[in-house]
Amino acid sequence: MDNSYDVIVVGARCAGSPTAMLLARKGYRVLLADRATFPSDTLSTHVVQPLGVAALKRWGLLDRLAATGCPPIHTYAFDFGPVTIAGSPGTADAPVAYCPRRIVLDKLLLDAAAEAGAEVREGFHVDEILAEAGRVVGIKGVAGNGARSTARAKVVVGADGRNSFVAKAVKAESYNTRPAQLAAYYSYWSGLPMNGRFETYIRERRGFAAAETHDGLTMVVGGWPIAEFEHNKKDVEGNYLRTLEMAPAFAERLLGAKREAQLFAAVLPNFFRKPFGPGWVLVGDAAYHKDAITAQGIADAFREAERFADALDLIFGGARSFDEAMADCQRARDEHVGPMYDFTCQLATLEPPPPELQKLIGAIHGRQAAMDAFVRMNAGTISPAEFFAPQNIGVLMATAA
Repeated sequence: MDNSYDVIVVGARCAGSPTAMLLARKGYRVLLADRATFPSDTLSTHVVQPLGVAALKRWGLLDRLAATGCPPIHTYAFDFGPVTIAGSPGTADAPVAYCPRRIVLDKLLLDAAAEAGAEVREGFHVDEILAEAGRVVGIKGVAGNGARSTARAKVVVGADGRNSFVAKAVKAESYNTRPAQLAAYYSYWSGLPMNGRFETYIRERRGFAAAETHDGLTMVVGGWPIAEFEHNKKDVEGNYLRTLEMAPAFAERLLGAKREAQLFAAVLPNFFRKPFGPGWVLVGDAAYHKDAITAQGIADAFREAERFADALDLIFGGARSFDEAMADCQRARDEHVGPMYDFTCQLATLEPPPPELQKLIGAIHGRQAAMDAFVRMNAGTISPAEFFAPQNIGVLMATAA
């Protein structure tokens, strides 16, 4: 058996499977390995923002997702108590979002990679990164039946999540790190239709959100500042339910619903990692991670899969050097996600909106174009840097006046 590849991708979820699929579609020999067997669940807010949906459309996979019965989300509503800002999260080309279960989405992406020609090894645990003369050249691992094997490649891609084994093995440098800000808990409820809305409720030192997913279920996630984590974990169930009761109208709707699963917990770090080195690349949460409160992880993973697959294609074709192309990828990534990273880390503190933001929310309330812009900023369709630019804020405030 030939165990030599152009690229080995470790991790077969929202970053790894698209990277493998895109490279395989370009004609490269790709091995895609994951210790899980699919369908397989994972901790996730599930939301695929409109720009992520646009990627699925480009890849020819959006119809497959729609065919699974996942309801589209056409409206985001942010309930601040006194006012609610509601609008469209997308654009004419990508007007909606989705909130798929990962047991559905990840399997869909894995199958697409296999159909593109990638060799897929499920239940394969990578336990060693091979290096020669300071350069990564492959992997060693063990299959579910206990058989050990070695595979070699020009490049090994770590797409194995925020606790990436690949990143640890190559000692990828972290930077712009920030502590976890939020303790979040989610579960699934039946009998809670959302009618195409993704609802977010902002209260004092509390926040929660709800979005419809597969099988008639709605994901409801709530949380509190990390400073309360130790105290509140003594009664997570009670604190979760009391958080939902902070919005009486939503709590009343919840009376007719039934919780169908346990509570899943997530306390998430915020960091960047250098995403490349001799013979290795990191994509997705392995390379860059932030709190899930803005639900950007899947769309970010899709975008970076495209970016790095295109760069590797240029490298393999001799058009660019590895270091030059990868440094450009890192620079473009950091410039693109930087404003959302800052916005997310601030939002995850669950501190009350500062006076300036409260005035802005009041100014845009009831004006649909302005509310759409606010919603699209939260969805990542437009950058927080663009939305909060002094010129744009000046226009919004002046128009309201």
